[in-house]
Amino acid sequence: MTLDPHAAADFVKEAAEGFVPRVGIVLGSGLGDLADKVEIVADLNYQDIPDFPQSTVEGHAGRLILGRLGGMPVICMQGRIHYYEGVDPKDLAIPIRMLKILGIEILLVTNAAGSFRKKMGPGSLMMLSDHINFTGLNPLVGENDPAFGPRFFSMEEAYDPTLREHLAAVAKELKIELHEGVYLHYLGPNFETPAEIKAFKTLGADAVGMSTTPEVLVARHCGLRVAAISNITNLVAGMSKTKLSHEQTLECAKLAAEDLEKLVIVFLETLKRELLKAHLRSTENGND
Repeated sequence: MTLDPHAAADFVKEAAEGFVPRVGIVLGSGLGDLADKVEIVADLNYQDIPDFPQSTVEGHAGRLILGRLGGMPVICMQGRIHYYEGVDPKDLAIPIRMLKILGIEILLVTNAAGSFRKKMGPGSLMMLSDHINFTGLNPLVGENDPAFGPRFFSMEEAYDPTLREHLAAVAKELKIELHEGVYLHYLGPNFETPAEIKAFKTLGADAVGMSTTPEVLVARHCGLRVAAISNITNLVAGMSKTKLSHEQTLECAKLAAEDLEKLVIVFLETLKRELLKAHLRSTENGND
């Protein structure tokens, strides 16, 4: 059965009548507490939203929260869906297209990831500068829907340079160390072998995880600006004596959760001012 993002969007619009989000936020494993900081307008379970894929992984609550965070109208996905859960890859386009229909202009994605750098250990934050999609999967494979975007599109600046500058400036202001690097998406659900890790390092990866590229691909296809942050929960296989596990991921995600929350909230406050300035400049130019 083909899922319809319009059906999902219509349901959400009815639940939060008159509310138009500007920023969509996707929260990864163990990072859902940020949603509790939202001044809630509507709080929906994924299972109640028609034509919406369901999250089945521990640490992903499966809630859609609309409200204000840092003064910005946001819609927050508390939990995401992964390829390894066995869904049709096309279904991963539904949440982001729904967010686009609801009015967002910017997508902020977070994830939990393993680090290739000893100096970027558990508790660190890494802003994505680029990614490597090692899964061989893409939610946009198949017939293109021109209502959302073109058949072919560029990924040269998948992670918006201006948004990255804002994030870096906010982190500096808050005295939060924000690393920057390339994220590699591994299919999972198993963790990587040491040989795979060696290959990924050669490819240029700085961090590895099992998510994010589907959302970013769909967002860029439909013209959304994207920023993304990895919460580093472990060093990759072969760099630490600690055995990798999902339980460890959830536990270590808490190490940088406070910094991540501060960073996102102040980023949204700053972003609100910048969007207002851009709107005023646009209005002034229109009146010339």
